[in-house]
Amino acid sequence: MTNTERPLAISAPEPRTLDLIFSDKARAELHAKYEIVEADSENIAGLGDDILGRARYIIGQPPLSADTLGRMPALRSILNVESNLLNNMPYEVLFQRGIHVVTTGQVFAEPVAEIGLGFALALARGIVDADVAFRQGNELWGGEGNASARLLAGSEIGIVGFGDLGKALRRVLSGFRARIRVFDPWLPQSILEENGVEPASMEDVLTKSDFVFVVAAVTSENRGFLGAEAFASMRRGAAFILLSRADVVDFDALMAAVSSGHIVAASDVYPEEPLPSDHPVRSLRGFIRSAHRAGALDSAFKKMGDMVLEDMDLMDRGLPPMRCKRAERETVSRMRSKPVAVN
Repeated sequence: MTNTERPLAISAPEPRTLDLIFSDKARAELHAKYEIVEADSENIAGLGDDILGRARYIIGQPPLSADTLGRMPALRSILNVESNLLNNMPYEVLFQRGIHVVTTGQVFAEPVAEIGLGFALALARGIVDADVAFRQGNELWGGEGNASARLLAGSEIGIVGFGDLGKALRRVLSGFRARIRVFDPWLPQSILEENGVEPASMEDVLTKSDFVFVVAAVTSENRGFLGAEAFASMRRGAAFILLSRADVVDFDALMAAVSSGHIVAASDVYPEEPLPSDHPVRSLRGFIRSAHRAGALDSAFKKMGDMVLEDMDLMDRGLPPMRCKRAERETVSRMRSKPVAVN
């Protein structure tokens, strides 16, 4: 079989790499089934018409113009392996032509949900502070070390956003017999109820929860929507756990709420990444920090490659993609999440 007999796929997966997202076996399968053209994500337009004209798939989400897409009559799908949908291509043109735009972000849902559970338990039981105190020889034994401790079991939990991550979070919390309220304006009440959670207003999620998990994507409508007023409305001593993107909160207001002792918090994401060495959150007591590592497991990255291969195989057979999540015409241009800078 010659290269020209194989479907052509343009590989521009930055900031990922093919080695990161494909196991050795999966990458061998990729190269056996497809002609792979490695490309600079910023210069797809610079590829020749002999390549663009035959390209069936793009692995990545490079900037694309309508003119460049016009040179790609065989294109069937853009497989976004970064997972954040950037407003860097004419989605209306893609939808009009029936070109699938799909993402692999759901691979991160379970690992991020698990670390979110870890944050909640650590905040509820003061695990991090107790460990530091022990290392310093200042530990408090028994009940003396539990002055502010509480149980996650039987608590009231609020979740902001209920996509793949919200659903995974609900699953890992299911054994704690908690009352779980969810605010997600993009979902009908029935879907929330079918998933065993209680539809609620943003106000109720904030004011009635012992633990608030934020897993909402950043959109053109919700940047910084959780600010000083929102944090002030939370129960004193409640835990605020940020797992999606920092742009949904006023980060300075979050730090102020923690600094005042009103709430405690944990975050895996920050306004700048990597975070400056002198950023005040680094020394903030009552705040658990994680360096955007919640979902960055090798097993998750390799699952991306498996999903891409499965969906490419389906589309090769004239079927729609089923493993990756398809972008929706009504919402794709409203997404504002920043791509990850590091793996």
